[in-house]
Amino acid sequence: MKEYTFSEARQRLASLLDRARREGAVRIKRRDGQKFILQPEQGSRSPLEVPGLGLNMEREEILEIIRSSRRSVSSE
Repeated sequence: MKEYTFSEARQRLASLLDRARREGAVRIKRRDGQKFILQPEQGSRSPLEVPGLGLNMEREEILEIIRSSRRSVSSE
């Protein structure tokens, strides 16, 4: 992880943010010795964003399965 002084970080904030995004984090060191890690925040994902199943089914096949399940539920 690359370390920058506070003065460098202040002068190059935009490039530090880009580097943190690419590499995961950068460290900033103050004159008094305190160190801070700058890292990108993990984006929140939608709960509806799920991976596909890769069933290789045609649209009509999927719709027929849905229709069939609805018919069997309505006949109960």
